[in-house]
Amino acid sequence: MKKLGLMGNRTTHEIVLNMLIAAVSLFINGFGVYLTIQANIGAGPWDVLNLGLAKTLGILYGTASIAVSYAILGIDIALKEPIGIAMFIDALVVGKAVDFFNSIQAVKKCDSIASGIPVMILGLIIMAYTQYTYMSASLGCGPRDTLLVALAKRAKRVPIGLVSIALLGTATLIGWLLGGPVGIGTLICAFATGPIMQMAFKTVHFDATHVHHQHLGESAKVFMHKKAA
Repeated sequence: MKKLGLMGNRTTHEIVLNMLIAAVSLFINGFGVYLTIQANIGAGPWDVLNLGLAKTLGILYGTASIAVSYAILGIDIALKEPIGIAMFIDALVVGKAVDFFNSIQAVKKCDSIASGIPVMILGLIIMAYTQYTYMSASLGCGPRDTLLVALAKRAKRVPIGLVSIALLGTATLIGWLLGGPVGIGTLICAFATGPIMQMAFKTVHFDATHVHHQHLGESAKVFMHKKAA
């Protein structure tokens, strides 16, 4: 299995460098998210929620994204799921990266489905590869992924795929009711994200199931004692 980050996170130096890898990866991931929005054919399920919340409250996308991410992170903690440093970085960086690319008008909104679909797919590919570099830091998965796993563990007889559909469907419905953009792009994100990510991971020989993510408590011990046992 290929892994980009420094193995082990056994020292403060390794953790800090992997935090940097995670932050840079998530910033570029934000550009991928930005492209899926600029495709203008309907946003991904979680972005329907973020954009709907931003529209309703009159706030920036990034502010809405951070609010949703930290709310989910709070649920993860309440469900006693393992939390890592990178989860906090994820909650903060991606949304504000989208705001940054919006502020500099990096890419104009597409004006047709024909132009929007390729931009949407490109965004998903960027998100897939940056997911690999982010996960390689081994400092925790995203709040939403952690919530999905938490719900799947509690709905023991329900396949995780159905749990994912229910979770994404709920986010989409709430976002749509708040005025978020739903369209063919929403379906593309919902059904193409997984296969594109699998393809990306295969090209770099990366198996996400073999990554041991360091929990927040473990990271704290390294910072306090300088080196992990």
